[in-house]
Amino acid sequence: MAGHHFAHGHDHGHDHGHVHAPADFGRAFAIGIALNMGFVIAEAAAGLLTGSMALLADAGHNFSDVVSLAIAWVGVGFARRAPTSRFTWGYHGASILASLGNAVLLLIAIGAIAAEAVQRLIDPQPASGLPMILVAAVGVAINFGTALLFARGRGDLNIRGAYLHMAADAGVSAGVVFAGVAIILTGRAWIDPVVSLLIAAIIFWTTWDLLRQSVLLTLGAVPEGIEPEAVRAALAGLPGVASVHDLHIWARGTSATVMTAHLVIEGDHPGNAFLEEVQALMRERFGIGHVTIQIALAGGADCVDCEAG
Repeated sequence: MAGHHFAHGHDHGHDHGHVHAPADFGRAFAIGIALNMGFVIAEAAAGLLTGSMALLADAGHNFSDVVSLAIAWVGVGFARRAPTSRFTWGYHGASILASLGNAVLLLIAIGAIAAEAVQRLIDPQPASGLPMILVAAVGVAINFGTALLFARGRGDLNIRGAYLHMAADAGVSAGVVFAGVAIILTGRAWIDPVVSLLIAAIIFWTTWDLLRQSVLLTLGAVPEGIEPEAVRAALAGLPGVASVHDLHIWARGTSATVMTAHLVIEGDHPGNAFLEEVQALMRERFGIGHVTIQIALAGGADCVDCEAG
């Protein structure tokens, strides 16, 4: 029959690994949240006792990261839930919402830190350098250690967000150490709020890309690292393919990519071997693990839209 043929391909090797990968991070999330919450309490207390805005700013940001880790963990949990008759793709989109929510929370934290730092610049308060150094040095170790827990999951935007937050915090805490040393050497109180502003700038820099990618995935954009025209050219170069139409590529979550395409074929239907070739090509060259292909035979009675873009 010279009509439309539909073929669905789900690469179990590629997609299976991504879908189940977050399960390995349950312990990492638990450890990270426990360590950082304990540090937040200690750092906030030290900041209040010493009058250090840098410590309080860092504690506030670390608390936002505790919340961020919790949100990311919830997103991973939802993403692992089985599909239903209404949510036929499952709940993979929850991980995109989690990364977007984390980015928004970080922007709020940036505003709070910057506002308080400006106030301290207008009305400088004395700060103790040595406690800043000691507490922040502990923060470097905790944040760096937590970042390492998520280092191997950076291919998932949600896990990547957790990793970036922790890695940035390690750098931020190192900045607080620098502020404490500078205050001891110079006695200048304005160094403390200036470091707070630098902390806010660093957080914004690390957050912007996460926010941008999360928004794009929420809107159904092609995931970064995949060029649609390259995918189209690869499909068009397959034996027997006369044209490629209705190519759509989008993220099913923060770690899995889906593609559908309409291929017009010269001659007879190419069979299952051709479809397997398409799936392997999309997986190996572009990392697309869920492929659905619609095939129409050139000149067929049902091929009325074969020349449509």
